[in-house]
This record gives sequence, structure tokens and C-alpha cells, in this order.
Amino acid sequence: MKTAVYFCNCGTNISDKINPDAVEEAVKKSNGDVLFRVAGFLCSEDGKEFMKKDIMEGGIDAVVIPACSPRDHEKTFMNVLTSAGVNPYMMQMVNIREQVAWVTEDKEKAAAKAINYINAAISRVKLQEPLEKREIDICPDAVVIGAGPAGLKAALSIAEAGRKVTVVEKSPVIGGLPVRYEEIFPNMECGPCMLEPILGDALHGDASNNIEFLTLSEIDGIVGSYGNFTVKIRRSPRYVDTEKCIGCAECIEPCPVSFKNYFNCDMNDRKAIDFSFAGALPNVPFINDEICLRFKDGSCRACIEACPVGEEVFKFDEKEEILERTAGSIILATGSMLYDCKKIPSLGYGKMPDIYNSLEFERIAASNGPTGGSIKMSGGEEPQSVAIFHCVGSLDKDHNDYCSGICCEYAFKFNHIIRGKIPEAKIYHIYKEIVIPGKEGSSLYGHIMEDKDTSFIRVNDINNMKITEEGNKKVFFAAGNSCENSKIFVDMVILCPAVVPGEGADFLGDILEVVRDKNGFFEELHGRTDANRSKIKGVYLAGTCHSPMDTKEAMSEGMASAGLVLSGLVPGKKLVIDPIIAVVNQDRCSGCEICIGVCPYKAVSFDGEKKSSFVNELLCQGCGTCVAACPSSAIKGNQFTNEEIFAEIGIMLA
Repeated sequence: MKTAVYFCNCGTNISDKINPDAVEEAVKKSNGDVLFRVAGFLCSEDGKEFMKKDIMEGGIDAVVIPACSPRDHEKTFMNVLTSAGVNPYMMQMVNIREQVAWVTEDKEKAAAKAINYINAAISRVKLQEPLEKREIDICPDAVVIGAGPAGLKAALSIAEAGRKVTVVEKSPVIGGLPVRYEEIFPNMECGPCMLEPILGDALHGDASNNIEFLTLSEIDGIVGSYGNFTVKIRRSPRYVDTEKCIGCAECIEPCPVSFKNYFNCDMNDRKAIDFSFAGALPNVPFINDEICLRFKDGSCRACIEACPVGEEVFKFDEKEEILERTAGSIILATGSMLYDCKKIPSLGYGKMPDIYNSLEFERIAASNGPTGGSIKMSGGEEPQSVAIFHCVGSLDKDHNDYCSGICCEYAFKFNHIIRGKIPEAKIYHIYKEIVIPGKEGSSLYGHIMEDKDTSFIRVNDINNMKITEEGNKKVFFAAGNSCENSKIFVDMVILCPAVVPGEGADFLGDILEVVRDKNGFFEELHGRTDANRSKIKGVYLAGTCHSPMDTKEAMSEGMASAGLVLSGLVPGKKLVIDPIIAVVNQDRCSGCEICIGVCPYKAVSFDGEKKSSFVNELLCQGCGTCVAACPSSAIKGNQFTNEEIFAEIGIMLA
């Protein structure tokens, strides 16, 4: 094998401290058959052309480049080798700028250090193997799981670029939680109105033909990998034809059966056939087959007889079905839920009337909610005093040690809503910390601080607060502020719980093998620089499924995830697979499966028939964790074999 060393002076960055002539003499003495060339700037156009020509004319098989960090120009020099007809993986860079010249004052020591590094690289490169990149066909389409703000924004952005998107939503409606809110912090915008342009474009806009909405649907299984996922979707029947129904609601009133309305937090009733709530999209009711009389004895025809379109609107014979969709990438936008306030029994939630969590109060305050937007207690009267408890289950090592970031914001929104509807009400804010980030957050807080009928009481531990009843009043002991050592009597209590991972996150995490953090949220590839990638290639994160956030942030994350999908998988282009991955020698594999447990990218699986592990080359990032963990040395890391590494170490030790 003919090897050449191309020493880069990097102007004077390297040559000021390391004499290339002294290095050449020593390297040739240790490796007599090695060619040694010196260039001023090897990364310049002249330098690259010089290296290419020299490689071609000299019949060079392997190259060592003492220069800058591989992060700067490794790909540059690999391209030069490719253009010269040499396999680009037959190259080894030696960082003598950052690791030698810039950190070693003594010139003799710098030269000696550089000589050792170069000799080690020569020894290594002679053992390297030519590797080849592979290309595979991909599917440019996407599956978005969740039709809240983040999922909708992602789906619409992808569809507008001409890609096909399937949106899987487990509820009968799209839009997520904001469409159930009357007003959104900080500018008190109407939630449904704010989302209406996005909903309209997604359902009826120019790009709507590229979006398939599957409501009442959940993921049943996912196989494959980046570029080629096969997604199984379990769709429950709606029993109403979404194409034929005109959404007139004539079928609802005649229905003789009612049950608790989940979409209003069980605070009122709904019919067996009904909309989720007024204004829900799609504008089509659905039937609960567990209470519908027609599913019990087939006798009831009330909805059929009331429908102005006719019997063909109803699909009583509709069955649950399993659908399959192929996609190159998946976006998790499954949202989150609220911490269960019953886990803090001292606050009385679920045991006393008129103690609500924040979602329940949102529905009470909404004009399409159980009270038509009037703030009323369980007895029907207006509350004259309200306590709003911040930080319920947040900033607490016994519950959730993080701050959800949005609770204070909507607590101040509640204050504004109560003040607008019950001007004379006395309002108390019970809090650990006040958090109102952003350029708009403090304006509403400033107005509330000027309100003489609003009091702020800071406590160290919400768990130490105990709410009891005295007559028709809720009472708790306050320590702090102007109410020190006194009892506070209120008519209504609103609890602002922590934002926690959504229902089903554990199941989705398992089937996608997406890692979850200590709090149960889906974990990002990197919390600062790659917050929208999961640790599984091709699976992206958007919205509160990976961290608490407000609607604005969720929308931005939807756009970011869509950008990753669009840039990663381009129609007509093939997916290039980097060959620097782990490879299993199945003859040596003992089947212990240790490699599967240690792989951070879930790239290793077990073949039950062959009784050995294998590596998914699409998912493998070449980190080498499985190589180090394998007790039988059955796994090799391409470009980082034991022989190559020991060859380097041997020269350095010598």
C-alpha cells in the first residue's frame, strides 16, 4: 500500500511552532516508503488541486493529513480523494493545529508530539478498509401523530410543500386543547378563532388534498426505519358519514339517551349522538355505541327520522379497522395532560364541590361550555371570592420538580376573566414562584397587580396547604403577605396543575423505541441544539409531548419539525447511508443481547432464527458503545476496529 503524508502549514498557524522539515525527516526515518508533501493551505483551491494531482500521478492508496481539526475539513479532503479516484475512507487526519501547535509552547516538544501523532496515523491508515456508502429509495411522505396546534402546523407545512401527510388523532376532533379555550394568554385572543385559519387551510385550503385526517384513531404498531416506516393505525367507527353529514344537529335533540360529557370534564351531559362541543371540527357528530339504544336492541330510529339528509348518513354497521400507511418520517405531536390533583389530597380536589382544575375552569368560562360561559358554582350561584393555586404538583420533588412555565400565565388570564364577569369578586393567588417569560407576559400581570381586590400570597410548599369546608365556604390557612396567620374563606378554588406527559406516551415510546426522560416526556436528541429530533432517526418531536410550552412555542416546533422532514427526505433523491457503523459477526455472536440494551439509538435488534444480533445501518450512528460492550468481540466498528486503534496506541506508547 502506497501512503502519502500531506502536511499543511495552515499559513503560519502550524509552521510557526512545528518545523515541517524536521517532521519530514523523522517520519521518513520511521516509515521509509512514505511520501511526504508540504502545502501552505491545503484546504485552498490550489492546495486541493495540488493534492488531487499528486495522488493521481503518484498512485497513492492511503493518505494522512496533518492539519486542522477533522471538524473543519475532513469532508473537504474526502471529496479530494474521491475526485482523485481513491476511496475516501482510506484517509486519516491528524489535528496538529489545535492539539499541538496552539497548545505547545516549546518548538522541539511540539515537533516531537506531531511526529508521534503522524506515525500513529500512518500505522493506523494502513489497516483501514475501503468503505462504500449505500443509497436506498425513500418515501417522502409523513405521519403526524396528534392534531393539536403543533401537529396541525407541521402537517400543513409539509402538505404545502407538496408532500402527503396522514394525521392520526385519537379524539373525534382536531385542534387540540386551545379550541376548547375561550381566551388565550397573553392577548386574550379567542382560541378557536386563532386556530381557525390553520384549521380552514388544513381542511379546505389548497394543500388540503395532501392531508388525510384520521380521527378516532390510534397507532397500533410501527415497523421499519427512517425513509421507510410502515405505520399501522387502529380507527374506531364514528357511525356517521363525514362526507354526507351536513352538520345541522337535527339528530341530537331527539336522542333519548344521555351520559356525562368528557369534553366538558363530565360537568354536563351529552346525547348518545352529539358533537364533542359546539364549533368542533370536523363538523360532524359521532355516536357512542356503548349507550346508543340502537346498538342494544336495534329499535331506536330517533336520529335517523330527524336527519333531513336521510338514512344514508348513518353507518351503524361500520366496524373498527386497521389501516396501513407508509411514511419516511414520523412527527410525534401527542401533547400532554394535567397532573392529577387528587395526588395532593390536602387540596380537596374530587372530595369537595367547587374545587376545579384549570381545564375544568376553562370549560366553565367558555361560551360553549357546560354553563354557557357563566362562572357559577355547583349550586348555580356566582362565586364572590376565588382562590387560584399556582404550582400544584410543580417545583416539588415529591411530585414534579420542574416548572411548567405556563401555569402563572393562564392563572392571570383566569383573574382577568373572573374580573370581567364578576367585577366585585375577591381573588387570591397562592403561589411558590411567579413565572411570566417573554415580551408580552408582564402586561396582564401589571394590570392585575394594580387590582385592589386581588391578593398574592406566597407559600413555600403547596403540600402544607390544607383546604377544608366551613359551611358553604372553602377555607385554608395563609402564611405570608398581608394575610399572615389568617384564614382565607373563598367560594371557589381553581388549581393550576403541572403539565405532565400525555396518555399513551409510554405505549408510543415503546413501539417507536423513543427514549423518555426522567419525567416521562419524549427525550430530545439534544435539549438545546436538536430539540425537535428524538434519538431515533426519522422520528421528530413537536409541542408539549417533550416539554411543557405555550401555543406559540408549539406552533414554532411544528414548523421546525416540518422543516426537518422536508430537508431530510427530498422526493426523487435517495437516502445515503454512512458506512461508519457497527457490524456484527454472526458466527461469533453468542446471543447475549447486551448490545441491544446499551445502544442509545435502538439500532441493534435480535434475529430469533439466527440467534444473533444485527445492526440496522439506517439507525446506527457509529458510536461504538455496542463494540465496547460485546463480551465475545463479535461486533466491529467500521473505521474504528480494534486493530486500527491498537496500532495507533502502540506507536504512541513506543
